[in-house]
Amino acid sequence: MMVGILKVEIFIGWATSLKDKRRVVRSICDRIRSRHDVAIAEVDNCDLWQRCTLGIACVSNEARVVEGMLSRVLKDIETDAELEVIGFEKSVV
Repeated sequence: MMVGILKVEIFIGWATSLKDKRRVVRSICDRIRSRHDVAIAEVDNCDLWQRCTLGIACVSNEARVVEGMLSRVLKDIETDAELEVIGFEKSVV
C-alpha cells in the first residue's frame, strides 16, 4: 500500500478578511474532491487572511499512481486564478 501526501501553501493576495479566504478555500476543496479521489483539508495558517496551507492525501497500491494523482491535483490548484501557489511538499511512502 502506498500513501501520498501533498502539502500546498497558497497566497490569496486580494483577500481582505477571513471570510474572503474561507470562500476561496472552500471552493478549492470542493472542486478537488469532486474531480480527484483524494482527501483535502486546510491544515495550517487558519487565522491568516491571505495565506493557507492545504493537506492532500491519497492511497493506492502503486507509487506511480499516487505520484500521478498528486501531480494532477497540484496542477489543478495552480490553474486557479484567485490564488498563487508559493510552495509545496510531496511525499510518497
